[in-house]
Formats: sequence, C-alpha cells, structure tokens
Amino acid sequence: MNVDRYDDRLIVQTNLIESYSQLMGFAEKHLWDKFYLEGDARVSLRNIISREILVNTLIHREFTSPYYAKFIIEKDKMYTENANRAVTGGIITPENLEPNPKNPLIAAFFRNIWLADELGSGVRKLHHYVPLYSGKPPEFVDGDVFRTIVPLDDGYSFDAEIGKAQIKRNDLNDCALPENTILKYLTSHPRATQVEVAMAIGKSRRTVQDAIAALKEKGLIKREGAKKSGMWIVIKNEKQ
Repeated sequence: MNVDRYDDRLIVQTNLIESYSQLMGFAEKHLWDKFYLEGDARVSLRNIISREILVNTLIHREFTSPYYAKFIIEKDKMYTENANRAVTGGIITPENLEPNPKNPLIAAFFRNIWLADELGSGVRKLHHYVPLYSGKPPEFVDGDVFRTIVPLDDGYSFDAEIGKAQIKRNDLNDCALPENTILKYLTSHPRATQVEVAMAIGKSRRTVQDAIAALKEKGLIKREGAKKSGMWIVIKNEKQ
C-alpha cells in the first residue's frame, strides 16, 4: 500500500491568506478528489471539505495560546487541532450548535473574500458533504483544544454509477469484470491515469491499481514512456 502521503510534513509560518493557500495545496496533494455531481454539475467534495475545516481553524483559533495549530491526514481520518476557548466542552452537532464569533474580525475578513459564509455554516456543510465523501459523519470536539475530525475511506464512492456514466454503457455491456472494463477503457484512452480510470469506471484507485497490476502480470498491457506523459499499450483484449 502506498503510504507516502502519511510521511509528508509542511510547516506554515506566514499570513492568513498564504497559510490558507499552502494548507489547501497540502490537502489537494494528499486527498482523492472523488467524482460527485450536484444537480448536473461536478463539485469537488475534497475542496469543499478542506476549505471548511481549514478556514474554521484559521478563524476560530485562540491566537493567545502557544499551542501549534495542526492539520493531519492519516489513513482513516484527517483532523485539525487548534487552541480554543471552549463553550460547550463537548461534541458539537448541527442541533446544539451555538455560533460563537471567537475572532470576529478574521471571520469578517474571510467572508469578504468569499472563503467563509455565515457563522455556523461550516458545521452544517461538513455534516452534509463529509458523508458523501467518506460514508461517515464528521466530529467536532469543543475542548481546550478544538478538534474537527473527518473520516477517510479511499474506497468509498457515494454513487459509482455517476462515474461509470463517463463511458458509454453500450461499450461496457460485455465487460463484467473490472479487468475487462479497464482493458476496454485503456484501449480508447491510452494516456489515462489510474485516478482517471478509477473515476471513469466508478471504482476506487486501489481497485484499479490491483487490476492493472494483474493485467501487467498476465501480459495484457504494458506502460511505455514517462510516468506522467507515457501511455498504456493494450497487448490483448480478452473480449476481442
């Protein structure tokens, strides 16, 4: 299993705007941007969720405390920690939420540059979008250290059928197994990345990685060229 993302470090010591930009870049680097349609438009669950938890950390941090704010991505969860003046001392939910402007000037600043909405909207948004991204709700712990915890599941897909719609269904009628589906897709999309294949067929990247490894071992495909600019060569399609 690829665990490179769990060994990366980023120390942020700059102004609020650059801090937000660097932290968002870190999230985009290490989190899957899963396929999701809201109405007829694709939205980035990864970016929505990351924006909410990071802006919340920057807005509500207790800046008089020496405690370092943290943004941590692990295998099964990501979370933020920041010094806090606790109000409830327990778990915050949309039902018991009482918006408390801990740093109103900073909150107003982020609202004016369209990175934050009205006070308290972040909790409601995360309770809406996190289950779509990982299948489980977020958790907000209001203590001396405030923690926002977002569960992660790389294999979870809210609606795999949406991803499959990127390929014409009549082209996939004879593809019952993931390996055959991937062969079919790579035949017409030889420069596709594993992430693009996973999004297109509605499978997790891990599933696609395993299937591609099996196809290589069987001698059905090979990779030519550089990692980013190369292409897949389909040697034999078992359904042809």
